[in-house]
Amino acid sequence: MSTGTVTAGLVQLTSQPDFAPNLERVEALIRDAAGQGAQFVATPENTPILEPDHARLRSLVPAEPEHPALSLFSELARELGIWLLLGSTAVRVAGSAGADAELANRSYLFASDGRIAARYDKIHMFDVAVPDGQTYRESATFRPGGQAVVADLPWACLGLTVCYDVRFPALYRTLAQAGAQLFTVPAAFTEVTGRAHWHILLRARAVETGCFVLAPAQVGEHAHGRRTYGHSLIVAPWGEVLADAGADGEGVVTAELDLGRVEQARRWVPSLQHDRAFADPASDRAAGE
Repeated sequence: MSTGTVTAGLVQLTSQPDFAPNLERVEALIRDAAGQGAQFVATPENTPILEPDHARLRSLVPAEPEHPALSLFSELARELGIWLLLGSTAVRVAGSAGADAELANRSYLFASDGRIAARYDKIHMFDVAVPDGQTYRESATFRPGGQAVVADLPWACLGLTVCYDVRFPALYRTLAQAGAQLFTVPAAFTEVTGRAHWHILLRARAVETGCFVLAPAQVGEHAHGRRTYGHSLIVAPWGEVLADAGADGEGVVTAELDLGRVEQARRWVPSLQHDRAFADPASDRAAGE
């Protein structure tokens, strides 16, 4: 298990429904994070485009070879000599075309030489009616992923997740038991659910697994009246918040991660080693009838 240190930077954005202005802004913020010493930089969910209109999104989003965000992020990782996470982007699934083309909500990890080191398709779809009256049906636009992903950074093992995944702790336990010491949780959390649950969920995932949690977030007002919560967070394995970008707008936060704290937290509370098999309550209920 790695025990060195790495400086992580999170980019907080207010993405809109067109590629060019979002990519221009995120490039400036990535350069800012690298200038502050970040060796690993992560951006939010839907970084290159946040478009609630399903039909328009399908008409705009290309497959990987033509995707403008991928070439930009590859170039930035190589030029700046950093590892770079494109938190997520809509991408046309290979072999899919036309008005009914399948899209994935995909996270990309770029190595410092510009190559794509890992891909992760968001598993859990945000199909929810939230208390502010907004309804979201992510499954109407995206094909859900079916594969958990870990990747080796020079400093540690990373587990990749996206936004709504954070409500499914079994995924994080699986990633941690597969070697993950860091989690990325790029997000576009709604303002209503963010106020109630964002900090609690991220701190819980850190404490349950003894991992660092890096959660770059969208913030503010987007197209069609959508509002996101912000508060990009870096959380330590013992649950304390090391950095919080707040909700006042776009920007960058950084923190130095002492990876020895992962081993320390797991030594103090070795719960990842204490799984036990148990019977499904439904089987017990049936046996008693």
